[in-house]
Amino acid sequence: MPVNAPKHALILAAGVGSRLRPITDLTPKPLVQIHGTPILHNALHNLGRVGVEQVTIVVGYRKEAIREACGSRLGGVAIKFIESPVYDRTGSAYSLWLARDALLSGDHYLLEGDVFFEENVLRQLIISEAPNAAAVAPFHELMQGSAVLLSDLGLISEFRLKQTARNLIADGPPLYKTMNLLRLSASTLRTEVIPALDDMVRAGATQAYTEELLSYLVETRGLQLAAVRCDDLRWYEIDDAEDLRIAERIFAEADTFGPTAQG
Repeated sequence: MPVNAPKHALILAAGVGSRLRPITDLTPKPLVQIHGTPILHNALHNLGRVGVEQVTIVVGYRKEAIREACGSRLGGVAIKFIESPVYDRTGSAYSLWLARDALLSGDHYLLEGDVFFEENVLRQLIISEAPNAAAVAPFHELMQGSAVLLSDLGLISEFRLKQTARNLIADGPPLYKTMNLLRLSASTLRTEVIPALDDMVRAGATQAYTEELLSYLVETRGLQLAAVRCDDLRWYEIDDAEDLRIAERIFAEADTFGPTAQG
């Protein structure tokens, strides 16, 4: 594996997934299935294929179901869990803060537990020579959520939260969707991310999202976060029933699919 391939990953999987009810009344969102494969299992298999050895999963809602579905090892990946006792009233950045000790163990992939993606997304992150990189794709009219603007050098220059199709202005700068898949260096985690998380929690901003933290670091603290374009790769963030249908459609187009499929 290239030098830029982390051995560690952190998956944020504590949320309730209320927009996917009634499916998530019994099944936590990371275990919702696309063509028979749970979102979380897809992530773990893909991480294992690119050389990840240790994954930390932050759990909260229906945590026992996730523990049971993953165990302490899946494939070649060792798994440990961190529990958020306040998952129903905190944001994803708080889950990140709870995992701060794990983040000190080295370079990490950081991902949300509701993104279904092909293995090649991680391989694109590895190829980037930048110390810190985030997967992005063009923002299209069916999408909603966090978007970014890119600089001429291919760095993320600005975050725009809560974007929808209405924000796609014909003569405006191109918008890119954050895929919630990042590669962050041990140095950046130790000297920038964790201190900012500590400040956030100390200030009582426990409902902040990870994108808000990244926005602060990029726009206020000068973090250089390279945008890795994944325009032609298959992925989808699953928040509601319509997203689930779109993801099923995207991955139905694959010639092969499942834990043995190659992206």
